[in-house]
Amino acid sequence: MVGESAATKAKHIHLIGVCGTAMASLAGMLQGQGHRVTGSDAAAYPPMSDQLRAMGIEPMQPYDAAHLEPAPDLVVVGNAISRGNVELEAVLDRRLSFTSMAALIHDEFLRNREPLVVTGTHGKTTTTSLLAWIYEVASQKNPALAPSFLIGGVAENFGTSFAVRETKPFLLEGDEYDTAFFDKGPKFLHYFPDAAILTHVEFDHADIYKDLDQVKTAFKRLVNLIPRRGRLVAFDGSENVSECVAKAFCPVERYGFKDSSFWRLTDFQAGPVSRWKLLRQGKLFAELELPMAGEHNALNASAAAALAAGQGVDAASIVEALKTFRSVKRRLEVRAEINGITVIDDFAHHPTAIRETLRALRGSYPGRRLIAVLEPRSNTLRRNVFEREVIESLAIADRVVLAEVYQSESIPPAERLHPAAVVGALNLAGVPAQLLADADTISAALAPELQSGDVVAILSNGGFGDIYNKLPRAIEVSSSPKAS
Repeated sequence: MVGESAATKAKHIHLIGVCGTAMASLAGMLQGQGHRVTGSDAAAYPPMSDQLRAMGIEPMQPYDAAHLEPAPDLVVVGNAISRGNVELEAVLDRRLSFTSMAALIHDEFLRNREPLVVTGTHGKTTTTSLLAWIYEVASQKNPALAPSFLIGGVAENFGTSFAVRETKPFLLEGDEYDTAFFDKGPKFLHYFPDAAILTHVEFDHADIYKDLDQVKTAFKRLVNLIPRRGRLVAFDGSENVSECVAKAFCPVERYGFKDSSFWRLTDFQAGPVSRWKLLRQGKLFAELELPMAGEHNALNASAAAALAAGQGVDAASIVEALKTFRSVKRRLEVRAEINGITVIDDFAHHPTAIRETLRALRGSYPGRRLIAVLEPRSNTLRRNVFEREVIESLAIADRVVLAEVYQSESIPPAERLHPAAVVGALNLAGVPAQLLADADTISAALAPELQSGDVVAILSNGGFGDIYNKLPRAIEVSSSPKAS
């Protein structure tokens, strides 16, 4: 049964699956409201485990019905939690009050505020972080613009993934993944946006969506929630996006590189710092600079600029915010620089994300050898539905190391990605590729081969066996002078 809003008084609220990016953020938001917050997970890993501990919330590991003693006033069931989880079974057996993350966010934080939702298959976290920083910079001139936000990652300008203020704007990353075991609709349908950004629409989340048409239906439903007085900023380089916004009741402003785009990017200059001009209806709006590589990040920044401008943020604040943006944890994040070897962490979850990440690194590190290390971990990458696209994306690298499919036994053999086939196809295409079991094996085998100037891109949407620390340590050992 769904519990009443926790807003009535301070309560003990327990989160099952607390180390998910949004769940950890919700934990902090609830704690800030004066509630006592506890949470559990199967395993905790950075950056969200670090954020939780910094707030004084120690994740309980692993799941155990004893974590529900004494009984909390309300239990938030994460969307990764399914029947059979020992804590969920205890909640149901004991008829404890429970709800979903998305429903509680709406009831606790979005009422009487202005929800601005960033959604799409790619770029949500970065774009939401950009939008939040734009509002933060603009609030120096206009305090009413100080943003509340909820981001699916740690925004480095803030050092956190969330903030709750008394002001109206509330910026949210809107996820199309399902809400909970008892609510199979997308989480973003709970947010009822006043305005929104739609970045891309592609087939993803193959564990819950049968095909692209089902994905498009979810986004069409979100578009249908935006009021007539609202606004939708939508990417102008995708037929899927065009289909999803075709029946919007609110004004739609398209952004992209087309001459006809309402918001048009032009004169793009690639590099570690991207520069371009942004035109609004053919007239110069601003000359923009972003300390991030890749056309995809320039598009993300332009979308954030477009939405903010339409909500009354001045161009000067937008220019200053983009110039001082510090990215997001696990988005092209440099984790180590050792003897000229650069190790980069990126939250790859889809072949398109892999392609854009590797293209951006090519632009940022021209002339340097690029090694891609991929863990097929997301529910889409673990399946063979995009096997050809995975091969094509990885082929951008000079060398590829592929880990075994994460928890492959949970994917039916007929649907499972075949890493050996991916490696074989890459080798046939002239891209040296190797299949190695796990983080320890990869670190031990790869580190001695690396040379000064190499760029290693670690691609995974999970902990990947702590390879982000193990590989740099192995590189240090390999690079140290050998004892005579």
